Amino acid sequence: MLEAKLRLRMSQADAHYGGDLVDGARMTTLFGDLATELLIRHDGDEGLFVAYDNVQFLAPVYAGDYIEATATITRVGNTSRGMSFKAVKVIEGNIDPEAPSAARVLDEPIEVARASGTCVVPKEKQRLQKK
Repeated sequence: MLEAKLRLRMSQADAHYGGDLVDGARMTTLFGDLATELLIRHDGDEGLFVAYDNVQFLAPVYAGDYIEATATITRVGNTSRGMSFKAVKVIEGNIDPEAPSAARVLDEPIEVARASGTCVVPKEKQRLQKK
């Protein structure tokens, strides 16, 4: 199935809570961006995100962390597209209060969020023909 991936650093602007904690909604924003990319690649249209049927926040994310998010189309219906999403922390920032620029690449990525949901592309908006 079709997959999309992005990696980005959580900035100070992403920090929403004390201790530079990033709110979970930031992960769902990444998932929404990936869903849009997948729909464009699959159908030639941005489509609409209808619903998440499952969202789990598994580990904290902080400003300075690098997050890699992936999405996969898992099901293709007439107009609906089932998708799964995963976000992992690959670099941990701000690891030393005495050295604010210190960071480390994680030996094993830490899964921070996962989700699944459904998007819809109306038939008349499906511009790409899949044979």
